[in-house]
Amino acid sequence: MQHEAVYHITTGLDTIAAAMSNIQNHLSADPTVKIVVVTNGPGIDFLISDAKDSKGREFSGAGSALASQGVEFRVCNNTLVTRNGDPDSLLMESKRVPSGVAEAARLQLREGFADIKP
Repeated sequence: MQHEAVYHITTGLDTIAAAMSNIQNHLSADPTVKIVVVTNGPGIDFLISDAKDSKGREFSGAGSALASQGVEFRVCNNTLVTRNGDPDSLLMESKRVPSGVAEAARLQLREGFADIKP
C-alpha cells in the first residue's frame, strides 16, 4: 500500500531548508510515498524564482530535485493574489490551487493523506 503525505508549509524562507530536508529524509526512508507540498501565506515564498533565505540559500534546485522524485508543489492562489504576486514568478514545478488551506484539508479529509507539519 502506498502511503500519502501532505506537507503543509505556512512559514517563511528561514524554515524551508529544514522542511526540504524532512521531505528528502521521508523519501529516502520510503521511496514509494506520494508527497504533496501545499503552501500558503509566507510558505509560498520558497517557490518564487530567485527566493533566498537569510543565509543566501536558494531553493529552486532542491525543489527541482524533489519534483524529479515525484513530489508535487501546490501554491495558494489566494496568497498570491493578496500579495499582488506574479504567477509567472513561480517555479515551474509548482501548481496554483485556489486555496492552500482548502487544498490541505481536501487531501487529508477526502484523499486520506497524512498531515505533516515540518
